[in-house]
Amino acid sequence: MQKTRTIITLAWILFWILMVSTSVQEYLRDHDQGVWKPILWETSSALTATLLLVAQRRYTRKYDALVATPGRWFQGQLVWLPVYWVMFVPVAFSIRDVVYRLMGEVYTHEGWAKVYLYEDIKMTIFFCIFVTITFGVLSFHAMLDEKVRVERANASLREAQLLRLSQQMQPHFLFNALNTISSLMYSDLARADAMLVQLSDVLRATLDVGERHLVPLETELRILRGYAALMSERFADRVSITWAIDDALLACEVPVMSMQPLLENVFKHTVEKRRQPTAIRIAVQRQQGTLLMCIEDDSGTLPPGGAASGGIGVRNLRERLAALYGERAAFELSQLSPAGVRAKVSLPCAS
Repeated sequence: MQKTRTIITLAWILFWILMVSTSVQEYLRDHDQGVWKPILWETSSALTATLLLVAQRRYTRKYDALVATPGRWFQGQLVWLPVYWVMFVPVAFSIRDVVYRLMGEVYTHEGWAKVYLYEDIKMTIFFCIFVTITFGVLSFHAMLDEKVRVERANASLREAQLLRLSQQMQPHFLFNALNTISSLMYSDLARADAMLVQLSDVLRATLDVGERHLVPLETELRILRGYAALMSERFADRVSITWAIDDALLACEVPVMSMQPLLENVFKHTVEKRRQPTAIRIAVQRQQGTLLMCIEDDSGTLPPGGAASGGIGVRNLRERLAALYGERAAFELSQLSPAGVRAKVSLPCAS
């Protein structure tokens, strides 16, 4: 708003400078001296018009809230048009008369009826232009304010949505982990105990995150490595995991627990259903300005329509990516040849 006021003030000053310059040039065509006279005429008009504008703006500011109903707003402004008709000539011409007397001359003009008619027509045009510009500026700022309110409302809604999704994710993850430990409690107590320790480490990492939606990649990998260790303990003879992480990307922010559901999918849909070993590769690389997080295996297969498949974790991830990045992020599930599934998340990353 302050910037707009400054621009309008500068435009107002430039307008009157132009008016003075034009008046001086016209005066010099017929006179060789007394250039102060056209300067006085225009500056007295500028001063009087400015005083009237300031007074009008001060007393009509209360109608600013009516800008959404133009008829009522303009009605509140039109009350001031008679004030311009009545006040402009006495004030401006009094200033001219005083200065003329100080210069030892007499200010002469045409008859008052003609003067009032000419000046009031000029003031009516001036008034309409000013009111229209004021309405435009107020409408523009009202639009900006409404846009800010909408953006804040959308941000609050998105924040609530993300919080709901995050809260939904963690109980789901915890349920799966405890279910895994439960399956070992009566068959291998030592391994179940080791898995509880791993689960404790993972939960500690998730608690450190709190209610944040974005975390450095380094933090995300800490959670992922804990989960990978937890699941590798259960399927020690049926899975191998390799890591290919670009350490230069560890500071990039990613959605919290964005990779864990992808790895969980591999265990749920591939490792648990096979007796043969499954090799899993986890990679995080940069491609130009994009961060690529990939988890792929060498044994899985996608069912028909597999790109749209996935449990609660994958659906959750899709929703969070849409809420956080819109179209700037992408998630893909693709079938590898001769076997295997690749899950790839693409995120913007400037660092």
